[in-house]
Amino acid sequence: MGIDVKPYKDRDNSRKEQVTQMFDNISGNYDFMNRIMTFGIDIKWRKKVVKMVAETNAKKILDIATGTGDFAIMLAGINPDKIVGLDISEGMLEVGKKKIKEKQLDHLIEMVLGDSENLPFDDNSFDAVTVGFGVRNFENLDKGLQEINRVLRPGGIFVVLETSQPEKFPFKQLYRFHSKYIIPLLGRLFSKDQKAYEYLPESAEAFPYGEAFNNILKKNEFISVQNYPLLFGAASIYKSFKKA
Repeated sequence: MGIDVKPYKDRDNSRKEQVTQMFDNISGNYDFMNRIMTFGIDIKWRKKVVKMVAETNAKKILDIATGTGDFAIMLAGINPDKIVGLDISEGMLEVGKKKIKEKQLDHLIEMVLGDSENLPFDDNSFDAVTVGFGVRNFENLDKGLQEINRVLRPGGIFVVLETSQPEKFPFKQLYRFHSKYIIPLLGRLFSKDQKAYEYLPESAEAFPYGEAFNNILKKNEFISVQNYPLLFGAASIYKSFKKA
């Protein structure tokens, strides 16, 4: 299963290649744009995910689509033995490595260039896997989820933080206005890649959310699947586990 939305509709290369290029292009001001697009609320959401992981006493954690390392840095606060942040964009990883070094966490966090659909790790390697605003960028969603299941140890936790779609008035209308007009406007004002901030809302709209994504997780052999809507459904946390 894949989502057929590309950042650069006038180009013929694959979605994965385009997403990689897009994140390389916007890596320099990605953190700034993230904060203003979500009004900083995403930090509160990320803390909820970290708490879920902490409750399992995970010692070895993989953060996929780690970007500039926000989740990896926050997860360091729960005192694991090792955190690996993986991303397909070298530009994003370079920004993340600088942040990690400044915070003196490079002994704990390793940043790895890699593909979520072909993870460079052995089976059953991690106690926990997280993905923050990244699963909707997988070229093949099922393949990415199967790889996550493979590297997660039996009984390990998998937590996703991802955009979703409010369904009730007036939040549905406000969210669509923000996505369709405000985010692209911010992209034009503050980013050198305007198309990236047209793609991000489009990919969010195309992504299956709520019960639909719960069912995809179950199809890919995750159990005890639960989703938690945030901000009237503007985003959701999905918590699941690998069979013990």
